Amino acid sequence: MTARLILICHASTDAMQGVAFPADEPLNPRGRAEAAALAGSLVSADQCWTGPELRTRQTAEALGLRAATQALLRDCDYGSWRGRSFADVQTREPEAAAAWLGDPAAAPHGGESILDLLQRVATWLAGKHAPHQRSIAITHPAIIRAAIVHAIDASAQSFWRIDVAPLSCTRLSGANGRWNVQSVGRSAVDRS
Repeated sequence: MTARLILICHASTDAMQGVAFPADEPLNPRGRAEAAALAGSLVSADQCWTGPELRTRQTAEALGLRAATQALLRDCDYGSWRGRSFADVQTREPEAAAAWLGDPAAAPHGGESILDLLQRVATWLAGKHAPHQRSIAITHPAIIRAAIVHAIDASAQSFWRIDVAPLSCTRLSGANGRWNVQSVGRSAVDRS
């Protein structure tokens, strides 16, 4: 009675390539091309979701997936930092940036703290994931990091120690509210 969950990071955007806090930006040309090249190569799924942002919906479309929007899969709310480069935030607000990176409860940008994000993702993972079903979620690096932290019962500080690349695939399996990490960062075309 094991559920299988495949988390695919959305394709690249200008914000990702520029190391910036994302807004609701579209995929860049490279991201569109890379996602389109993977169309038809994914395993089949019983259900598929995306976050509500344009970049996740465009990735699902380019991959050839029909996905329902799931609000709990939305990206972290970066508040006043949305659309700004990380370098700019570090230069103009060094104490705030340091607090955010060092304290998972901090939200100096007026948005969501990492603790709040972790709780939101834990709530989603505890939701309706039917046994014997395979699900795919096209979402954000922050959501995938939070899912891994939750699955392995790691500390909130571990959130910053996980890198998630565009179009990478993370696989979880679970039953009775407990999740295990099967693989992290593998290509979305891997059929295992």
